[in-house]
Amino acid sequence: MVTELGNRLKEAREAKEYSLDDLQRITKIQKRYLVGIEEGNYDAMPGKFYVRAFIKQYCEAVGLPPEVIFDEYKEEIPTTYEDEIPVSLSRVQSRKSVSESSTKVFDFLPKLLIALFVIGALIALWVFWQGRVGDKASEGNPSENRTQVDVDENKSAEGDQPEEEAADDKKQSDEAKPSDEQQAEEDQKKEDKPEQSLEAVDSSGYKTTYQLKDAEEFKLQLSAKGDTWVKVFNSKDEVLFEGLLKQGNKKDFDLSSDKQAYLVIGDASNTDITVNGKSLEYKISATEVVRQDIIINYEGQTAQ
Repeated sequence: MVTELGNRLKEAREAKEYSLDDLQRITKIQKRYLVGIEEGNYDAMPGKFYVRAFIKQYCEAVGLPPEVIFDEYKEEIPTTYEDEIPVSLSRVQSRKSVSESSTKVFDFLPKLLIALFVIGALIALWVFWQGRVGDKASEGNPSENRTQVDVDENKSAEGDQPEEEAADDKKQSDEAKPSDEQQAEEDQKKEDKPEQSLEAVDSSGYKTTYQLKDAEEFKLQLSAKGDTWVKVFNSKDEVLFEGLLKQGNKKDFDLSSDKQAYLVIGDASNTDITVNGKSLEYKISATEVVRQDIIINYEGQTAQ
């Protein structure tokens, strides 16, 4: 018998234009359990805990607040008080074990501090003794000090560059710099370089095709403003990503070596698309058409 909760969830799913197969891919819940939730047949579930967990995932996928749903339909949804008892006991046992371990640590701490102090004192004495020995050795061999001074002076003398060599280096540096004409030519090339363009060339139903021209690369980013299910293909129909993006999640793709990207957007109103750092504007209103398919054809940069 279909329940009020089942009808509420089914209406929300159909409003999102999700089939049961789509919802199974999004939530990873078997289709037979989803059917059981919509029909109010909880006996097919593995347990009361799973009933509540599956309903929560169903709500999140179709955009319903789980807390509100649980409160409104608490008479229909089975409770899990028996399942929560072992959890409470385990928490008490954990706190007890943590308390006992903390006591042992505090008992051992003074001994550890004393040992560290003794080791630090021994290291300080060893460093002091090594310094005294080094000073005595240096005082007893003055010729070695003079030799070191002579070597430093020679290095300094060798480091002085003659004026002629310095002039040659400056000349070579000036020759390596581009001339004013070369610099002007490079600047002109940069000005003549066409800018990237992304235009919608075809749109029908829930599908829109865009053309990306004069771009050195093809980098795509999907950003979720709310829960949205997306799927991304390349030109070879290979799936690059499929799954649910929650609010604040982002996915990046580098398709510079490809010629096309095919995007299936489950909720366009909750999904921002950026191409090479620039936002893509939906040709079809995201508030009117929730599910949209976006095709981006990449031509690369026109040769100059």
